[in-house]
Amino acid sequence: MANNNQNTQQQDINQLLKVRREKLATLQESGRDPFVITKFDQTHHSLEVKALYEEHEAKLLAGRQAPSTEGMDEQQAREVLKADYNERRAIMDAQPIPVTIAGRMMFKRVMGKASFCNIQDLKGNIQIYVARDAVGEEDYADFKKSDIGDIYGISGFAFRTQTGEISIHAEKLTLLSKSLQILPEKFHGLTDTDTRYRQRYTDLIMNAEVKDTFIKRSKIISTIRKYLDGEGFMEVETPMLVANAGGAAARPFETHFNALDEDFKLRISLELYLKRLIVGGLERVYEIGRVFRNEGLDTRHNPEFTLMELYQAYTDYNGMMDLTENMFRYVAQEVLGTTKIVYNGIEMDWGKPFERITMIDAVKKYAGIDFNEIADTDAAKAIAKEKHVEFEDHHTKGDILNLFFEEFVEEHLIQPTFVMDHPIEISPLTKKKPEDPNYVERFELFMNGWEMCNAYSELNDPIDQRGRFKAQEALLALGDEEANTTDEDFMYALELGMPPTGGIGYGIDRLCMLLTDSQAIRDVLLFPTMKSLDK
Repeated sequence: MANNNQNTQQQDINQLLKVRREKLATLQESGRDPFVITKFDQTHHSLEVKALYEEHEAKLLAGRQAPSTEGMDEQQAREVLKADYNERRAIMDAQPIPVTIAGRMMFKRVMGKASFCNIQDLKGNIQIYVARDAVGEEDYADFKKSDIGDIYGISGFAFRTQTGEISIHAEKLTLLSKSLQILPEKFHGLTDTDTRYRQRYTDLIMNAEVKDTFIKRSKIISTIRKYLDGEGFMEVETPMLVANAGGAAARPFETHFNALDEDFKLRISLELYLKRLIVGGLERVYEIGRVFRNEGLDTRHNPEFTLMELYQAYTDYNGMMDLTENMFRYVAQEVLGTTKIVYNGIEMDWGKPFERITMIDAVKKYAGIDFNEIADTDAAKAIAKEKHVEFEDHHTKGDILNLFFEEFVEEHLIQPTFVMDHPIEISPLTKKKPEDPNYVERFELFMNGWEMCNAYSELNDPIDQRGRFKAQEALLALGDEEANTTDEDFMYALELGMPPTGGIGYGIDRLCMLLTDSQAIRDVLLFPTMKSLDK
């Protein structure tokens, strides 16, 4: 029975699709092919029409009081209110607001000589009143045959219906595009998550909150640019195809460049090229771009994602903390109008100074283990076994400190917290702390239990850097696919001399998740990575 129902439903859909194509063919045969139209001049979007009308109405009807219906029966009250509406309408129609909008028809109700439809555009939606006497018999006949999903241009004037809804009285209709597919059923919409991600275009049509998310994402990124440009930073672009994918602990994607007959990798970071620019004398640089890591998929990870890195000469990681705190606060205020962020029901106050704590103190606070009192790697491994923290044979005391941090601390860091002074073993590109060379001048910003950015006082000692690359290559030889290799061109740049520099990398997608209250990274990526349907 189920198969029969599915077959019948598919036959119905096929018939509806056939009818839409027949309607298009009829239009084309009569010389009214919508696809030959190359442009349409909008004057307004839907929300602008509503705002403009309300402003105009307030000006023309200033001081006019609504009539009292006290003591009247229902019929009398109705007549009084109708007369008042007609008077108001006459005043407004005497000075009409001409408007021209364009968008997709999402609803239609045909009623003889007059009909209503709803047009959705970038800013929202608005009701359209379509009367045969206003648009002409031929256009009205075509409109009656139109389908949900068709794209129309509409010229007319704004008015308020008797029920109070600001609408447009159409005077000219132009079919701009014929929809040959069927939108998801109105009341249930597009709810299947997999389909929403694969058909983001349909998702944007059917779910207004999705469109709002991506409009907000665009504003987040433009606001970041505005802030950094105001701080004297220069936006640059660096290669995506690289011979040496360094700057982060991640496994790269690999490809072959036929023209050069050489293997290349997709970048996993922006770091090493941006530092070359600091060497070249560009004192403040940043890049917002895609990076690629050959790793798994989950609610916070996608193999291609948007990273921003910035580098500033003559400052250190303290300068990067100040910049980050100020920038996050600025972006929140500009995009949301507040510095209090609510994510998944939890409020984070970006208006308060961000907490600052060392990794050692954080582990001591949440795990009860003071790594200052752990003498060496053997002692660290012993306490890890006692606390059931898994580690690998090559791990040292610093690695195990980081494992404790990940196991016991991260989930508690809900309010904005800078975690500082990481062990040198996990920070191959960072300057050592002068008072303790086992640790480096590095911080990660955490909020909602997530790492939001990673920053260093950049290592500018080429001799030290070469030694750390050598240590990374030893890890690579042991099977660590995320370890770095020596980048000789970068080493040459460092040997020319790089000034003291602060640098930082931000996960833009996670920032967008927080500021749009989105539960998964795919919700803030227009086209997330998906497994092929034929696999």
